[in-house]
Order: sequence, then C-alpha cells, then structure tokens
Amino acid sequence: MTNTATTDRPDMIEFRDVHKYYGDYHALRGITATIKAGEFFSLLGPSGCGKTTLLRTIAGFESISSGVVLIDGKNMEGVAANVRPTNMVFQSYAIFPHLSVEENVGFGLRRDPMSKADKAKAVAEALEMVGLKGYGKRAAHALSGGQRQRVALARALILKPKVLLLDEPLSALDKKMREQMQVELIRLQRQVGITFILVTHDQEEALVMSDRIAVMFEGQIAQLADPETLYRRPNSRKVADFIGTMNFMPAKILSENGKVEVEAMGFGRVELDASQVMGSGSGEVSVGLRPETLTILFEGQTATDRESMATVEEVVYYGDMTYYDLRLDGADHPVRISMRNVFGRPVLDIGARTRVAWSPGALVLFR
Repeated sequence: MTNTATTDRPDMIEFRDVHKYYGDYHALRGITATIKAGEFFSLLGPSGCGKTTLLRTIAGFESISSGVVLIDGKNMEGVAANVRPTNMVFQSYAIFPHLSVEENVGFGLRRDPMSKADKAKAVAEALEMVGLKGYGKRAAHALSGGQRQRVALARALILKPKVLLLDEPLSALDKKMREQMQVELIRLQRQVGITFILVTHDQEEALVMSDRIAVMFEGQIAQLADPETLYRRPNSRKVADFIGTMNFMPAKILSENGKVEVEAMGFGRVELDASQVMGSGSGEVSVGLRPETLTILFEGQTATDRESMATVEEVVYYGDMTYYDLRLDGADHPVRISMRNVFGRPVLDIGARTRVAWSPGALVLFR
C-alpha cells in the first residue's frame, strides 16, 4: 500500500536509543527509528520480540529504562498516558457490554466541556466514519466481532488523537472479516490522515496495510523499509525467512569485482549486482528467491532468461494457485514454485519432468 508522499512529511514519532529492562530481561535494545506524520506504520515480528512493548512506550503505558521517545517533537519523559496525543485500540477491544454503542463511542467525551448536542453530533460522525451509522442505540453485547472492532475504532478516533495505536486489533476475527477490515482500516487511515501504528505478527497483514514496516527480533529492529523492499530485498536471511516464503540454496562465491559471481546449487554460475548481496560475512553463503520468481515452462513456452530441468516432488492445489515442490537437477533439496491456475493450464503430476525458467535478477545472496 506504500504511500510515497509520507516520506516528505515531518516526523511524528522518534525513538532515540530506547532501552527497556524488566529486571534482568532486556526487552528493547537500542531502538532508534522515526515514524512520519500521516504514515501507516507496522511493527512486525514473532511473539516476544518487543513490538507491543515498543507500542506501549508510545502510549505511555510503559516507561523506558533509557533513551528518548518524542511525539510531534516533544519529549514524552514524565508525560502521563492520558495527556499524550495518542489513543489505543486493544486486541480485546475493551467494549463496555452494559453500555449502548453510542455510549461506548462517546465515553471519552464524558468530561469534555462541549455541549450535549455537540457530543451527540461527534458520536454520530464517528459512527458514520467507521460504517456504523444507525447503530447508536444498539446494545454493545449484541454486536458481531467486526462491529465491536469498529466501535473501538470510533471510540478512539472521536478524541482526535495525532497517533492511533493498534495492538493486533484484527487477530480475533475470522479470515474473511479480517481481510475486509484490513481494507476498511486502510480507507479509514487515508480518510482521517493521522498516523496509524499497527502491531502484528501476521506478515501478510503488514505487507497489505503498511507504508513502512519495522521487522523486530529479540528487542531490536532487524530491518525498517517499505513492503516491496522488505519482500524483494530483505537485508538478512532471518528477515527473508520471516517475510513470506523464500527458497534458500547453498552457494559459493567465485569472484568479487564490482559484481559477485557465485556457484549456486541447482542454478549453476550466476553473476549478481552488489544490490543483490546482503551482509558482509565470510562464512557460509546461500542464495534466496521467492516462489513466484520461478516459472514452470509448459509445452511451446521458452525461457526469456535462464532455464533448468527439475522433477516434481509435491503438488498442492489451492484453486487459484498450485504450489509445486520441484527438485532442480544437481540440488539436494526441493524449491517451492507458485503457479497461478489460468484457464487451460494443466496441473503437473508428482514425478513429472519439467523445465523451469528463472532470472538471476530475482536472486538475493545472503552471507
């Protein structure tokens, strides 16, 4: 979803060498990063990587052990959560079951000096914004999961925060509703124009929704980039393995002179640009490539670049896609290939011999 216009905007959040300890446990380890105003930003990583802890330091629910957190240029040290220009939508939604929808949405305005009529107008506008116009009198306990999530969003946005914090808000929804709400959140963020920061462990969700993503492991940011860069040019094998599916094959560096020539299992000699080389170690190296960058050649088709022979070892049919595990000649383990099931294209059987097309430009060397 990358919105390139956000790159020219001022910083809304800045982390400067942020550390967080829980006793001896080092939860955040020198986080330094910026999040732009109006950006849809995601913190992505496995459970226990520190992403929710980092989100809570923005909200003010967690103090930091050292470093600086700035929001809109202001140091948040000593600033209580209830006076920060942020609001959070929790994983559980935290909806009050004994209140109506409009009472839930307007809860944060109960001490605001605005008139009763203005409060009612603000609630109605917030409900319309999230697609719940006409639901104000409904009991909160009578709502579906998706509707409760919308109520939580309306309740957070009615206070007009500069930053909306989303702590895995879609995790309780079924697949179809989750995908629908991903699109709704993208639309809503564009409509209100404020900074959204999403915590998720779902790689696909982060790729779909974000302008930029910070991939976290063990309390550190391993890579911060736009979705396409993360997917096509991950800066380490660990990031590549976490974002989507990637095939890895052992390789040996033959020469380095501007470009890097390698011998890769199943692919032979390949010359790579410097932009395709990640890391600077001198130990074992491997090449990686995504399943969709390999193509099975059917009868009458020719490769536009390189071609290899392979044997089909496994076939998994998904309706719109078929996934093949193919063993390239000369390789000791298979690679995964994804093929869209266009009309008239056959599905190969296990054991079939086939030709595979690929391009050296799709390879990434990890060292």
